[in-house]
Amino acid sequence: MAEIYIVEDDRDIQEIESIALKNSGHTVQGFSNGKDFFRAVSEKIPDLVLLDIMLPDMDGNEILKKLRQNEMTAHVPVIMVTAKTAEIDMIKGLDIGADDYIKKPFSVMELITRVKALLRRTQGDQIRPVLQLENVCLDSSRRIVTVDGQTIDLTYKEFELLRLLMSNPGIVMTRDVIMQRVWDTNFEGESRTVDMHIKTLRQKLGNSADRIKTIRNVGYVME
Repeated sequence: MAEIYIVEDDRDIQEIESIALKNSGHTVQGFSNGKDFFRAVSEKIPDLVLLDIMLPDMDGNEILKKLRQNEMTAHVPVIMVTAKTAEIDMIKGLDIGADDYIKKPFSVMELITRVKALLRRTQGDQIRPVLQLENVCLDSSRRIVTVDGQTIDLTYKEFELLRLLMSNPGIVMTRDVIMQRVWDTNFEGESRTVDMHIKTLRQKLGNSADRIKTIRNVGYVME
């Protein structure tokens, strides 16, 4: 099935996750710290990572940032598994590049369902390497966006949001669809999250910001 790495310093939780995933047919490796995890990643890149935030040597968000900054691991699906349940913590993790977020305590069934759904979505992705709408160009393989030939710096989620819009020119993307396709989740405050990312994306697009149109009470479309 899939090679899954678990980064969790609580041995009991790590064991529960490991047994559940192995019983579902996956190959699993567990790590209690970031150092051992990155050593394993350098040898073999996993199909999915379950990542705790509170770790002894480095913060889980720091680990996630390093994964997203490395072109070899930038697209590895990551599910954050944490006791931090405040909305701001969830938004932070998702903005950095987490694909999903599971709160502790969780059920084994929830874990397996989330893993299955994420693997199905990511392994089935067919991404066009280069998208261009006149003066805006997005290169998925290099994760570079240029406007009038000038590179602009986007966060992980801003990049994914722009790719979704550019992949569907002229098609209105509702906020619900955006949350499912870019964040692969639903949680309270979703409208603020989408609107906030649209706002910062427009700012970075500069004179091309008006290509992203707001469809009142519905969502957004790129023309």
